[in-house]
Amino acid sequence: MVVGLIVACEVGFWVLLAAGLAVRYLLKWRRTSVALLLCEPVLEVVLFAVTAVDLRNGAEPSWEHGLAALYIGYTVAYGHYTIRWLDGHAAHRLAGAPRPSRPPRYGMARARHEGALWLRTLLAAAVACALLQAAIWYVGDGDTSTLRTFQWVSLRALGIHGLIALTYLIWPKKQPDTAARPVEDRTPTGR
Repeated sequence: MVVGLIVACEVGFWVLLAAGLAVRYLLKWRRTSVALLLCEPVLEVVLFAVTAVDLRNGAEPSWEHGLAALYIGYTVAYGHYTIRWLDGHAAHRLAGAPRPSRPPRYGMARARHEGALWLRTLLAAAVACALLQAAIWYVGDGDTSTLRTFQWVSLRALGIHGLIALTYLIWPKKQPDTAARPVEDRTPTGR
């Protein structure tokens, strides 16, 4: 049941997002668009409540409950970022706004960008671990090994993302030097 709800929340997220952006840029109803986009967090509250009720009713803690916590953590950390990113692209495509800026590709600017994304992953892991710990305390003496495993999953994801972000800081990608490359002669030869 919890997995079905996670899938429904994910589908609901994208449906609400598409509806909110369509209403904003095609129908020009800004207030309705804001109302639709503000419904996004309701999905996570519903998922959290159903997961808590499922555990309260005696369900054995399983991977579904761990996945629900990871999903909520990810949505808390990256939900607004995703909505803002898609809003910029929708404004460009549907309302003639300027093209949204791309993330930096080189140097310390890229390292700062990757560091900011890692901080979002840190928030996602913290939320997921806190929800999982609350579930562990809530279950009490039952078998909570699956929930502990998902805490480690979130911490491993945080560590891997941290290592990737660190590589951009230690070995920043250098911008190609276009001035140093010779211009190729494009005249046909031998004709």
